[in-house]
Amino acid sequence: MSEPSIFTRILQGDIPGRIVDQTERVFVIEDISPQAPVHLLVIPKTQEYRDVAELAAGDPALLAEMIATAQRVADERAGGQFRLVFNTGADAGQTVFHVHAHVLAGDLQEKSLIGH
Repeated sequence: MSEPSIFTRILQGDIPGRIVDQTERVFVIEDISPQAPVHLLVIPKTQEYRDVAELAAGDPALLAEMIATAQRVADERAGGQFRLVFNTGADAGQTVFHVHAHVLAGDLQEKSLIGH
């Protein structure tokens, strides 16, 4: 079995992380290096899936729950307006290979997609 990801270690309380919301299968933390006024990570409690493509193929209901959770936290923190980003692969900026979604909000402009 693989080592626990940093997200699993946060969930287990082994390392610090601020869990701001959770369901039975998903939890939300604040990003430690925010790229927007609101920057949260929505993460499945299982580390079975490395990226969003694996998750979509293996458990579409869990992917739908992640998106519903992203909407809920965006409703609470950003009036429901948000950008949802899944990085898939190292060359696309993925650094933790435990699928997670970035919820970004707060005066974002379309041009801010370039170079990030």
